[in-house]
Amino acid sequence: MTITRITPEYSVSTQITVEDVAEIEALGYRSIMCNRPDGESPDQTPVAEIRAEAEARGLAFAFVPVISGGVAPQNVTAFEEALGELPEPVLAYCRSGTRCRTLWAMLKG
Repeated sequence: MTITRITPEYSVSTQITVEDVAEIEALGYRSIMCNRPDGESPDQTPVAEIRAEAEARGLAFAFVPVISGGVAPQNVTAFEEALGELPEPVLAYCRSGTRCRTLWAMLKG
């Protein structure tokens, strides 16, 4: 997990694991958003497992999957809606963090 802070309220990360959730909580994040569809890679932790660990620790969770290289207007709308509901600060993740940065840039651009 490599975290990049975009703003005080929003950061992005590479793919996380269930074990990373404790560190995310300890760093002060109140929400996690997954922007990676399940099944992109055989070594990817399923979103349901990460969601379960996040919610067990009292963190909010949103799943806004985006196909790599295919950010569409409806993805930006879903991202905006999720951000509006999640307590800050939010950590969003995908495989490399690029989709999470792209969604943010398209929303704010």
